Amino acid sequence: MAYLALFIALGIFLAIAGWQLAVWLVETRDKNSKYRAATACAKKSGKQLLIAGGPWGVTKTRRRLNKPAHGSGDVCLDIDRRALGDHPRGVVASVTHIPFSDKCFGAAFASHLLEHLPTVADGKQALEELNRVAEAVFIVSPSRQSFSGWLTRGHHLWVWQKGSLTYFKQRGKARGKDFLAVDSSAKG
Repeated sequence: MAYLALFIALGIFLAIAGWQLAVWLVETRDKNSKYRAATACAKKSGKQLLIAGGPWGVTKTRRRLNKPAHGSGDVCLDIDRRALGDHPRGVVASVTHIPFSDKCFGAAFASHLLEHLPTVADGKQALEELNRVAEAVFIVSPSRQSFSGWLTRGHHLWVWQKGSLTYFKQRGKARGKDFLAVDSSAKG
């Protein structure tokens, strides 16, 4: 009987691990696809690609493994210098106040960034800023299926897209507006 309980527990563990691996693979494929699309869009427009959210993150793990989360584009913007690595055109600034002129980039790519903003209003402001400085915006965020999306400290928003709409949902106890849909294609 003890072996049966052990086999059931092991089966449940393996099923959950397989599910999370599948979620990670789908999210990685989506991120890479959107990065390629952002790169192609910027190249087609003859303008630079802005990366919002440094490819190295703020933990040392990626640097130790020498494995950035994505490419670094032409200009890389992050609020934390560590996330920029040694990018030659790294800019320390907030995505809610991007220090560039209107439509100066062919595309902007924001990967695993918007969910770290504290409020839905900040998410909306960041999306408006990205749309202001770039002709096209590509966003990647963890899905609700991802355990890491639930467990990562500092995630304050759920962010997802359907068609031309980007949705922001406040996590935890929220004050004020906790859900918002924004037209992602809105011209800033």
